[in-house]
Amino acid sequence: METIGKKEQIAPHPQAAWTGTQAYILAAFCLVMGVTLGYLFRGSASPFANTTAVSAPADSSAPAQGQLNPEQQKVILDQAVAPLLETLKTNPNDFDTITKVANLYYDGRQYPEAIKYYQLAAKIEPKNADLLTDLGTSLWYTGDADGAIAEFQTALKYQPDHPGTLFNLGIVRWQGKSDPKGAVQAWEELLQKNPNYPQKQQLEEYIEKAKQHAKG
Repeated sequence: METIGKKEQIAPHPQAAWTGTQAYILAAFCLVMGVTLGYLFRGSASPFANTTAVSAPADSSAPAQGQLNPEQQKVILDQAVAPLLETLKTNPNDFDTITKVANLYYDGRQYPEAIKYYQLAAKIEPKNADLLTDLGTSLWYTGDADGAIAEFQTALKYQPDHPGTLFNLGIVRWQGKSDPKGAVQAWEELLQKNPNYPQKQQLEEYIEKAKQHAKG
């Protein structure tokens, strides 16, 4: 099974007091985590762009050979997040900074922390479909399929044709709820509402696989 391409690299917030060292740390963190984690679901990403296989919530406890161990990753993550957290001390409702913190925790596989900040951001922009999709995806990676589906469905209330949300909904219904029929429904809705969907052929192949699973 495939997953959605990674969101754009996060840029430093203009209000944050970034030193040259801090900017270097953040860039290094994004680069390392991109290589380490591959490409994951994200709300504003294009489905199937730079895809990689995923069949269950990710396990961060077993890094591949040559990669940073979890303790080293955490050190880099803490250094990258620190200036953003300082910004939030003076402006706790800064939406851009909150989402950057959430995105960094997401990229670092610190999903409970990512969920915390996505939820804070959602209080400021409760109708932001990209944000709600990111929140749902984080919940999925903690093993909360029901919570993920709930956030995806909320996102679709505000943006019914959001291709990333519909794609993710299908993934979680199939893999998280053993509901291939529900996956087919989400993906057929995606194609219906996005007639010029660039990965139509690949998604149709997924739909056929899910239909075969449902029959079996």
